[in-house]
This record gives sequence, structure tokens and C-alpha cells, in this order.
Amino acid sequence: MSDDLTRRDFLRTGAIVALGLAAPPWLAQIARADVLRLSKGGKIDPDNILVVCQFSGGNDGLNTLIPWSDAEYRRLRPSLGVAADSVLKLDESMGLHPAMDGVFQLFKSGNAAIVQGVGYPNPNRSHFRSMEIWQTANPDKPEQYGWLGRYLDDQQQKGSANPVVAIELNRNKSAALKAKNASVPCFASLADIQSLLGDPDSERILREIQANDAPSGSDSRAVQMATKSALDAMSELNKSVGNYKSTYTYGSDQFGQAFKQVAQLIATSPKTRIVYIAGGGFDTHSRQAGQHEALLKGFSAAIKTFMDEMSSLGKAKKVTVMVFSEFGRRAAENASGGTDHGAAAPMFLFGGNLKGGLVGPNPDLANLERGDVKWHTDFRQVYATILDQWMGADSATLFGKSFEHVAVF
Repeated sequence: MSDDLTRRDFLRTGAIVALGLAAPPWLAQIARADVLRLSKGGKIDPDNILVVCQFSGGNDGLNTLIPWSDAEYRRLRPSLGVAADSVLKLDESMGLHPAMDGVFQLFKSGNAAIVQGVGYPNPNRSHFRSMEIWQTANPDKPEQYGWLGRYLDDQQQKGSANPVVAIELNRNKSAALKAKNASVPCFASLADIQSLLGDPDSERILREIQANDAPSGSDSRAVQMATKSALDAMSELNKSVGNYKSTYTYGSDQFGQAFKQVAQLIATSPKTRIVYIAGGGFDTHSRQAGQHEALLKGFSAAIKTFMDEMSSLGKAKKVTVMVFSEFGRRAAENASGGTDHGAAAPMFLFGGNLKGGLVGPNPDLANLERGDVKWHTDFRQVYATILDQWMGADSATLFGKSFEHVAVF
């Protein structure tokens, strides 16, 4: 039996077993979510867009946003510290790593805001647990659903959802987007959509399955129609993304390729409001200097090109990019030319509707806490600001308590 026939049989058999829901699983999840949406009615205005960029591994905040004039920085990092004369100076105290010229340009133009000293109470140095805390916005106990997942569930309950309102470009689905009812398609790249729906024969089989109408008014019929709606949305997205031709050149590194695809999505999918991407390699315990420089250079070039493309599309004021990592690094370098797991670090935001500039006091390297930079801004304050002032949500309801906003918009 040919591979093609095997695949067709799988699609037909899997759909029959699932009462008319076609593979893959996320499509069925979208369909079930859409049934709930249809029962509520209502639409969402796809206006502002949030792009979340995750630095996986724990980015070294002190060598990203550098207290270049602080003598303590030199004492703590005699080898790993960046020379003052090469720092891209933002003011008389703080500056950016010299590899971050793209971010520097965005900062000077007022399209970048940097929130300093971001963290949470009783910081956890475990990659897994700290990332879970950031993604679920609950430092106190394990949380079943993510902060963006809860937002999507809330929108759905209000009757405001569509199959491509949020998309993740990542190999593994983030806990941030895990929801009770809403479902977010997750692809390693946009090429995965092409492989799923780019084959006309495969799409024809999926649509044939949906053509076998269930009895009118039945649950199966409602799910079947919702599945068709989800399939239509993904098929439309696949075609529009494939037809988009960018005139901008992105790097071949992980960030260049990620932001290139985010630009394609934003340019061609007006219903998409959230895009989630991630880049790894920030766990720099040894020989940090070269590795960290390459990561920051790739990211900085990518975000600058991305924002330039958004400007050319007339969307610079409709997009906010939020960048975070699960923790910063220790203030002092270690014996291996690297840094170990720490606590507070800066968060970066980019967009045409930002005030721009540095937010919050500079790190006090003479007053560390167990060798870590102290945090003074809870990361949930940044989340609450984005949810309330950018996405039109009620963060107090989603988080169970109110958090003071940060002055970035």
C-alpha cells in the first residue's frame, strides 16, 4: 500500500472515529471551541496585535542592558563585563550590548520601552518551574491554564473568537496559551501549514468528510460545521501567507526566521491578534561572551527589520512585541566565563504606540539579594498593562487580583 493511500485511509478512519472531526487534533479542538462561541454569538474587532517573544534559558540581563558607568559592574564581571567604550549608551548610566544596534535605533526613535528589574516574589531558579510561573502568571502554585489562554477563554465566553485569533510558531506548545476551551494552532513553522493543507488532494479528503451532513440540529452537526469553519480559516491563511512576498531581508538565525514568519502572518491574517514565538540558547553557564553576542545580534537585527516591515505595511502602531525570559543571571561571572541562574532582569517592548525609554530604577549592584539583582516590578504588572491597555481585557478578573500598570503606552 502506498504512503499516500495510507495517509488517506488514516484521514478517513480518524474522522469516522472522531464523529466527523478531521485530523489533526488541534482542528478538532478549534471546532469544539467554536461550538461554544456560536452559542454565545458576537464578534471581536481584530485591531491591536500582540507578539510574544520568549528567550528560553534565562537571558543575562546585565550584559543586555548594561550599567556601564557602575564600578560594581566591573568588579563583579572583570572578564565578562562589556567595555564601557563599546556600549551603546542610552543615558549616563545604562546602555545596550554593542551587538544590539537594531534595538538601539528603535530605542532612539521612541519605539522601544525597557522595563528594568522585572521578577516576582521568592524567585525560582529552575528553568521548568520559573518558565511555568511566567507562562501561567501564578508564582504561588501550579496553574492549569496560561495567562494568554485565560484571556482567550474570556474572549470566547463573550462570543469573541475565531480559529486563527492566536497562532504559535514553536516546536512545543507553550503553557502560556493553554486554555480550558480555546484552542491555539501550534506549528514549528508556516511550512507546516503548507504540508497540511497545501496538498489539494488532502484538503479534498478533509472536505469530503465534512460534506457527509449529520442530522440538522444535532451535536454532531454543530461540531461538523464548526470543523468546516476552522478548516476554511486555516485554508485561507495558508493561501494568503503563501502569496505574500516581502521585500525585507531577515537573517538565517532563529530570530530572523521567526520574525519573518510573524510578519507574513500579520500582513496576511487580519483576524490574528496574538502570535507567540520562542528562541533558545540563553542558558550561558560557560563561555558566554560569544554565544550571547550572537543571540543578541540575531534578535536585534530581526526586531529592527520586523518593525521596519510593519511600518511599511502601516501596522507599526497596531503591533506590540513583548520579550521576556524565565529569569536573569547572577550578578557575578563564574569561573567558566559564564553566569549562573539568577532572578530579576529587564523586559523589552517594541511598537509604534509606546512611550519609549527606560522604565524603573537602575539595578543596584551594591545591594544584591543572595548574589542576584533585586526585582522591583512584578512581571504581572507588565502583563496587566498589556492585557488592559492593549488587548482590551480585564486583567484583575483573569489574575484574580489587580496589578499596578507600568508606564509604557
